[in-house]
Amino acid sequence: MADTTLMANAIRALAMDAVQQAKSGHPGAPMGMAEMAVALWSRHLRHNPANPHWMDRDRFVLSNGHGSMLIYALLHLTGYDLPIEELKAFRQLHSKTPGHPEVGITPGVETTTGPLGQGITNAVGMALAEKLLAQQYNRPGYEIVNHHTYVFLGDGCLMEGISHEACALAGAWKLNKLIALYDDNGISIDGQVTPWFVDDTPKRFEAYGWNVIGPVDGHDVQAVDDAIARAKLSTDRPTLIVCKTSIGKGSPNRANTAKAHGEPLGEEEIRLTREALGWPHEPFVVPQEVYEAWDAKARGAAQEQAWATLFEGYRAEHPELAAEFERRMKGELPAGFAQVAADAVAAAHAKAETVASRKASQLALEAYTAALPELLGGSADLTGSNLTNTSSTPALRFDEAGQPNGGRHINYGVREFGMAAIMNGIALHGGFIPYGGTFLTFSDYSRNAIRMAALMKQRVIHVFTHDSIGLGEDGPTHQSIEHAASLRLIPNLDVWRPADTAETAVAWACAIESRERPTALLLSRQNLPYAPKAGLDDIAKGAYVLAEPSEVGLKKKAQAVIIATGSEVQLALHAQAQLAQDGIAVRVVSMPSTTVFDRQSVEYKRSVLPEGLPRIAVEAGVTDFWWKYRVEAVVGIDRYGESAPAGVLFKHFGFTAENVADTVRVVLGK
Repeated sequence: MADTTLMANAIRALAMDAVQQAKSGHPGAPMGMAEMAVALWSRHLRHNPANPHWMDRDRFVLSNGHGSMLIYALLHLTGYDLPIEELKAFRQLHSKTPGHPEVGITPGVETTTGPLGQGITNAVGMALAEKLLAQQYNRPGYEIVNHHTYVFLGDGCLMEGISHEACALAGAWKLNKLIALYDDNGISIDGQVTPWFVDDTPKRFEAYGWNVIGPVDGHDVQAVDDAIARAKLSTDRPTLIVCKTSIGKGSPNRANTAKAHGEPLGEEEIRLTREALGWPHEPFVVPQEVYEAWDAKARGAAQEQAWATLFEGYRAEHPELAAEFERRMKGELPAGFAQVAADAVAAAHAKAETVASRKASQLALEAYTAALPELLGGSADLTGSNLTNTSSTPALRFDEAGQPNGGRHINYGVREFGMAAIMNGIALHGGFIPYGGTFLTFSDYSRNAIRMAALMKQRVIHVFTHDSIGLGEDGPTHQSIEHAASLRLIPNLDVWRPADTAETAVAWACAIESRERPTALLLSRQNLPYAPKAGLDDIAKGAYVLAEPSEVGLKKKAQAVIIATGSEVQLALHAQAQLAQDGIAVRVVSMPSTTVFDRQSVEYKRSVLPEGLPRIAVEAGVTDFWWKYRVEAVVGIDRYGESAPAGVLFKHFGFTAENVADTVRVVLGK
């Protein structure tokens, strides 16, 4: 049997050497979790270093991502394409070993873990995806979806409130293949956590409906191994394994201190640590016998081959299921989706209904969820308001044995942040396109997970309804003022604020087709009239010419352009008509997505917003955002709202056709 002490010490040495060379980093957690890693990675984890994307691999999430040298050492030692040169370049520009693990940068990293608590929450999403796919695709004799999701997490993850949201749901969903190993070392940046972290963590997780194993000695490989083996026997509960460890284990003077957490040990302490560990090797030198002990390439190849053989048998007996499973895991849409989308948009245009854009969203979803079994919806306790449920997506429920009922709409409860990060995990796992709803003002709760989806380039769709002061009587706590503008500031996030049913159907289609960007759909509570339009093709470009002066009886060229989004498009059209009575010709541009429009060609953007024409923007939100389009004026709102019926509020804050028309007159000096 391999020398587990040498295997663990290799992790410690690589961690302290890389952090020392970078002159920054967190050596303590990797040094403290080394034996936990030996137990999991060498005795339980099913993975193939030659193919990090094997569909039925176990997922491993390092939720306390500041300890990134742990996973980098493991990936290097087990045989992934992460050579020692990359470890020497830890935290350096363009290396594959950034300060916190980043999916898409380092082979074998499943999710980007930096903000504490989101890793465990992503893992809940991954475990949910595994359970739902298993229920949909496994057949007798063919368990083609059968893997675990393992998480390492620390005190910081458990102190973050999002861990409560996610772990409570994991218990409710009976995610028995989710196994979390808690690095219980009692130290954070500020020192011993006992003055400020007094939770009884085992009882907390028992209350969630988890199995709790331990405390076990986190430095006893066999004890951790046995605990994982017990956890894998669970059929109806996730498991927390409490591992008592010493942060910075092996360091004579830094172990069990906050100094081991987030700074290099220093050359002298590293020398002493090498002596204490009996590790005489130079920095970044690992003996061949240790590499051989860690090497997972042959085992991983055999595990994947066994699965591939199983899958070929499955394909022979269930060819349609096999093809659909592969399509979904690759993230590809069915060949007919483009026609489904075109039909949905055409139907919306033909019906020209006056409905709230949240209802328009549900109408579009009826078509899309029927065509796409991978659409997995949900809402943070606002299903009747967000309208994210459809006839194809009954509520997801689990029986006493933990088996799902086939439902595709998740009741997340009042857990906006947890919902957003769980959706990230679902998307990262593959097989589903997740979407979830709440009020736009509560995007503040979700924001960091939305940012992480954008950073990770994940196809996640946020349905944000009640998008403005149009919410009405609930007042300023619920009325979104700055939220549209602030979401547009997140790089790689597409934001749509559609004006009617056709724009909403297009926005949904674009969100579904967007494989490397998350999307936020901002939708109204109040009814919006359909905006007549000559064509539909340009909606997907984010902005288009909705109405020229000729459409209100003027035969002259436009003297100004009114740019509007969402519910304010109708105000722009009415203002255009009023101005036409005075002989003032204006073009109305609907701009449902500024982010998409900004990616269009210069030629197209100039065709929509011609140079030299004064521009006036109209949106029921803060005005600062709109100056980037070189507008002359903005009809907006730069203060918080009031509690009153929506119609009263719009008039009170100047969102009337008359005020828009008067603003145009002022700009033109009329």
